[in-house]
This record gives sequence, C-alpha cells and structure tokens, in this order.
Amino acid sequence: MLRTKSAYLIGLCILFILHSCGQGTSTGDGAALNDFTSKQMKGVEQVNIDVDLEGAVERLSKAVTFKTISNQDRDDFDTQAFLDYHEFLEKSYPNVHKVLKKEVLGDPRPYSLLYTWQGKDPSLEPALFYAHMDVVPVPEDSRDQWNEEPFAGTVKDGYIWGRGVLDDKNQIHGLLEAAEMKLEEGWQPSRTIYFVFGQDEEVGGPEGAKHIADVLEERGIERFAFVMDESAPITPGIFPGIEENTALIGIAQKGFVSLEIAIHGVGGHSSQPPAQSNIGILAEAITKLEKAQFPYRIHPAVRHQYRFMGPELDEEMQPLYAAVAFGKDDEVTPLEQQFIDEMAKNEVTRAMLHTTIAVTMINAGVKDNVLPPSATAVVNFRPMPGDTPEVIIEHVKNAINDDRISIRDISASTPATNIADPDSDAYKILEKSIRQIWGNDLMIAPFFVIGGSDAKHFQARDFAPDVYTITTIQLENTEEFKGFHGVNERILVDEYAKTIGFFYQMFGNLDSL
Repeated sequence: MLRTKSAYLIGLCILFILHSCGQGTSTGDGAALNDFTSKQMKGVEQVNIDVDLEGAVERLSKAVTFKTISNQDRDDFDTQAFLDYHEFLEKSYPNVHKVLKKEVLGDPRPYSLLYTWQGKDPSLEPALFYAHMDVVPVPEDSRDQWNEEPFAGTVKDGYIWGRGVLDDKNQIHGLLEAAEMKLEEGWQPSRTIYFVFGQDEEVGGPEGAKHIADVLEERGIERFAFVMDESAPITPGIFPGIEENTALIGIAQKGFVSLEIAIHGVGGHSSQPPAQSNIGILAEAITKLEKAQFPYRIHPAVRHQYRFMGPELDEEMQPLYAAVAFGKDDEVTPLEQQFIDEMAKNEVTRAMLHTTIAVTMINAGVKDNVLPPSATAVVNFRPMPGDTPEVIIEHVKNAINDDRISIRDISASTPATNIADPDSDAYKILEKSIRQIWGNDLMIAPFFVIGGSDAKHFQARDFAPDVYTITTIQLENTEEFKGFHGVNERILVDEYAKTIGFFYQMFGNLDSL
C-alpha cells in the first residue's frame, strides 16, 4: 500500500500532543466556534447484503497463495505468479470476464489489469476503483514469527491469514465479488466503471498505475466523477480520545521526489589525503541540507480533517481545532502557530506540515586505503503542494552552495496531489455507503496522507480531482495494523462479508451521483 504502511497513521498522535498544549486557550473567534458544528451524517439506514461468504473466503484465501511479490530489485520479478493469478481471477469471476472488457497493461512489463464496465449513459462521468495485486516480501528471518504460513492462505480461528490478504487483495476480491453478484442480477451501472489492479504499487507504481493513468488520459477521459483507492482500514480507537469506530478517508497525498547529490573528483592513496576528502565534502553538503528545512504550513487537507473531527472531540479543545479548521492559508493566527509549534515537536506529525527531507542512501569507497574518486547520496523528499522538483532542486542548490556538488533527479517524481472535496456529493455517497454497512456509531473524517498509494498517479492529474482513499475492512483494534508489511497479516472472515457488501452497495449508490 504505502511505502511505509504506518504512514497513514500520521495523525494518530496529534490529539495526544495537542491535549498537552490546548488547555486554557481563548475562543479567538466566537463566530467560528458557533459554526463549528458536527458534520457527521446522521440517521443512515443500515442494510444487510447477503453474500456467498464461504465461496468468497475460499477464493480470497487461494489468492494469497500467488506470490505476486514486488521486490526492490525490479529484475527480481516473478512473471509466472502474475500470469497464474490473472488466470485464477478469470476462472473465479466468469460473469466479470464475460461482460467487462479486460486489458492487460503496463510499461515496460504488462501485468496490470484494466477492466471496463460499460455504463448505460455514456454522457455521465465515469468512476474508477483501484487496488493492487502486488505484495511486499516476507523476510526469511521473520518466518518463524508467523502463526500461519504467509503464502498458504490459511482459514483458521475466524481469520483469513497471509501476505496480501489485508494489503491489498481483499479490495481486489471485494470489488470482483460484488461485481459478480450485480452481474448475476442483470444489473448494469448508469455510468461506466473502471477497475484498475496494479502490479507494482509497493515500489511506487511506475509500470502499472502510472501507465494506466496515461492510457486513460490519452483515451480522452476529461474527468472522473469518483475514484477510490486503499488507505486506512476502519478501526476503533484509531485516534487517542476517540473510543468509537473510526473511518478515515484520505483526500490528499504528498508528492515523491528523490535526488542524487554527488561529488566526482580525484581519488588516490589514503596515505596522501587532501585537505578535504570527497566523502567529507558530501557529508558537509548533507549537513547543510538537513539544516535547511522547508517552512511549515497548514495543508488544506489538515484543515478539512479538523473541521470534521474537531466538533466530535473535547469541547475545551475546540477553539484550537476551529482555528485550524477555519484558518486562512495566507496568515497564521496565534492559535494556529501554537498548533504548528506542538505538531513540529514530533517527527510523525511534523511531516504533515512541510516538505520533508530524508537522506536514505549513501555510497562511497571500496577499500580502507583508497580515497574514493566519488561519493553519492540519495535524498528523498515528500513535497507539499507547490514544491515541484524544480523548486526542490533550487532549494538544495541554495542550501548546499557548493559548485562541486552535482544534483540529479533520479525518481519517477510525482507532485503533491489535488485535494478531494470532502463536501462533495461523491464524498457523501462514500460516507453513506460506509454507514449503510457499518452503522451510524462511527466517526468518519477526511485526512491528509503523508505517504502514498497508487492513487497519486490519478489524483495528481486534472481528470481526477476527487480521489478518496480508504480500505473498507473492519479491524478489531490497532494491534491488527502490525500485519501491514509485518507478520501475521490477517482479516476477520465475517468482516470480509461487509467489504463485499460495501462495494455492492457503492456500485448502486453511484447511480445517484
């Protein structure tokens, strides 16, 4: 899912931090507080969708056995695992493969899937649902920590176990199970619906999702009415101070840029070192860069997050939350500055406030008595809106201020995405669908994703402004998050039925958009 699966938990400690700083704050703006009322949808009637749970569980558990692994070394790619998985999907969902148009795409390797479910009204803007087939590896030194074999697809103790069952094959199969049910009923959507299943999300998605986004844009799609991808699952207690079940809907993502900074000079024998070595020059450049942090600012998605969450939290903290929710981007009030100052004290929450700088790789030298002729480092940036690769490169040049250092963009850079509108009809349909399955005793709020899923390849473009990210599976508690990229990845069998029911309901609800 995300490069660091815990990335979508970036807001989890915010409330704890702010509880230590918000006591005794003044209201600041009484009018704003008067408008700071609940935005939670009320009175949604719950529905129960009858699904073939036994068959669905069998199909998902079998899906886990296909080792569709994305290794960092892209030459280490098991093409047969993907081909076998494609064949399994075709056999498992005959109606989908009879009615929907299936394309196998990807550049340079075509192993991603694009399904087109033709709508009755071609004038309506299409919808798109995304999930990914690839999974992260299981390190050999962690195998003995698994209660069940990670690629066996074991069904035991009320759970489906295995690598990928939570991240992200439950979404693929939830979508296909629901589509198969709808097709058996003879149902056709009013608007065209696309399913995109990527092959390399765990390494950034350049071959799969990005290529498919390019293809759809080239085919002339001007705007999607709705796009949904994975993110945080539904979890009780996901925010400190909120005991009830909570569904977080990602509405924006930061970008991704990696730069190589390097010094290429003269090597030699270590017995005759120069006044400053190439490694020393590079180290000095890194030190300068880490001291030149990008300025803090409150992202509009964070303002939306607190507009939805704030009214549900402690009343004594609401002046602070309201100041953030109703603040203006071109000014910082004392309460907003207090919010920024406290957020900046923690590395998790600090990442929400600015373009981050992370030195992730360094390489120099091959022998203890040889001066290396060159030294290189890779610096990863997660940009806020407006901080383009050009802006970042200029920032790095100014910070280092050394003509001996070269700077090169080595990534398939993606900009910070557009911000999906949490007051749109599309968001409201998503919230309604969630409440129809999981009930009204559930807090639902937008949030700012500092990591990144493949949705970024769509949401960063003008044709997909409203992209919403959430993993529609209920977890028992926050301990279950350890399965993401960790050991003992699993989901509850009974909750998987609700995932299928959600997509079934969502397809129908989209007709009213």
